[in-house]
Amino acid sequence: MNFTRWSARLPGTQRRAAARTDHSAAPDRPAENPSAVPAARAEQLTDEHAPVPAVDELPVREVLDRVPALVALVHGPDHRVAYVNDAYVTAFGVRPLGEPTRESLPELDELGLLPLLDQVLRSRKPRTLKSRKAPDGRSYTFTCTPVTEGENAGVLVFATDVTDHAEAAERLRASERRQRETAVTLQRSLLPQELEEPDDLRIAATYQPGGTEAAVGGDWYDVITLGGGRTALVIGDVMGRGVRAAAVMGQLRTAVRAYARLDLPPHEVLQLLDGLATEIDANQIATCVYAIHDPNEGRLVYASAGHLPILVRDESGVVLRADEPTGPPLGTGGWMHASGSIPLGPGSTAVLYTDGLVERRDEDLDEGIASLERALSGATGTPQVVCDRLVRSAGVTADHDDDVAVLVLQHPARTGPDSDLFRNAALELLGGIEAAPRARAFASGVLTSWRFPTELHDLGVLAASELVANSLQHGTPPMRLRLRRTDRRLIIEVTDGDDHLPRRRRAEPGDESGRGIAIVATIASNWGSRRTPGGGKAVWCEFVLPKNSA
Repeated sequence: MNFTRWSARLPGTQRRAAARTDHSAAPDRPAENPSAVPAARAEQLTDEHAPVPAVDELPVREVLDRVPALVALVHGPDHRVAYVNDAYVTAFGVRPLGEPTRESLPELDELGLLPLLDQVLRSRKPRTLKSRKAPDGRSYTFTCTPVTEGENAGVLVFATDVTDHAEAAERLRASERRQRETAVTLQRSLLPQELEEPDDLRIAATYQPGGTEAAVGGDWYDVITLGGGRTALVIGDVMGRGVRAAAVMGQLRTAVRAYARLDLPPHEVLQLLDGLATEIDANQIATCVYAIHDPNEGRLVYASAGHLPILVRDESGVVLRADEPTGPPLGTGGWMHASGSIPLGPGSTAVLYTDGLVERRDEDLDEGIASLERALSGATGTPQVVCDRLVRSAGVTADHDDDVAVLVLQHPARTGPDSDLFRNAALELLGGIEAAPRARAFASGVLTSWRFPTELHDLGVLAASELVANSLQHGTPPMRLRLRRTDRRLIIEVTDGDDHLPRRRRAEPGDESGRGIAIVATIASNWGSRRTPGGGKAVWCEFVLPKNSA
């Protein structure tokens, strides 16, 4: 076989050969530019130096034998081996010529290169296979180029050793995997390990980090029992990825829990978080929704800082979207947040989520929210079942490109014997000296009808009497006494029109007041106070029920 005829078809050689043919067609034609170099002397540097040999005058086999890259030449439909250079022999050993590649060059078969040879032979176009690890343990990038001469057709295989690059890339990937594992571990450790379980709500949540190629983000959620039967629900998303985003998320979540203990309205909590986010990192912003559920109101009061709207499915399957009010994300500063509300009655299901659940690169965000609404309208079952169904319907898989956090809460519609464990009773207090005995009589009658043990009955009447007396002395009308029982606790609450919050203090022996709150704090399992939205305050206490009373 004429090897020179085959090897002359290296990439780029055809163009150079064509150029030389054009120049040699009329060697004696005078140049249009007198100063131009004649074609026959195109490779001569100066008149004083000897001519440099042209590429086609070099012995091709000798050149290819000295190339450090692996070179092999095959021809025909069964890819019979015509040539392998010294570098190829050094890497894989001596290879017989004239035999099909599958038998003569088994390493190419193991690398899956034979289909590529067929494709190059048919299409007459070069193809490249990047960074494949060969049986010798090194990595190569293979370039297969078609070569033709008359009726003969073949493929020139050119393999470049890229082992150093492949190992560097693998080290980089391993480093990124370690960083991601660190961020995921940090992220999960900062999320609640077990959700708090309110008396009146059933709650489930899920968090799924982005795929292996994406750094973990700063999505978080939380459930906080505020006392008095009220529950705070939080979900947020810190912009950015990696350990920094997870660390900022942890600081914000801790701050939310601290601010929640102040029992502030949702918009005031976000106002405090906004300032804190600016102090943590002026360049780091986050979205957040903070909502409070009060079973006595049957509504979800919330405030949003640039976050996606809450969705609520009522008992009939109709889905409502809480669009307003929405302020800018946390960390932007200079914005007065406002609270809104959405109905959440018995039988309703609410969903709080981050953008990873509904945002896709190839569709509008509103379309993703609309799809979630349709999925929620048909989602029934426990909160965990609903949570899983929403994640599946959104197409979230293990290789999803963004973090996903979902918080699902249900306000069960209780019927039958279960409904007897959840009761409410209220009394309007008109003021005057008769209000205190009326409140005691009312509390005693209600607790007797609820069949509480004698000890718990007496403690409940005493707590109601002290709270009412405190409100009569320090508060203003309108006043109300409310008693509520759940399957776990008895809650006693008194509201009035004065917004001065009481505090527990030590009364001196000669003081005529200051002992009511101290008594309540001593006998009750928990107590607290808060300002009400319309002005005024609510003071409450609660007693944990013995198991046999439920």
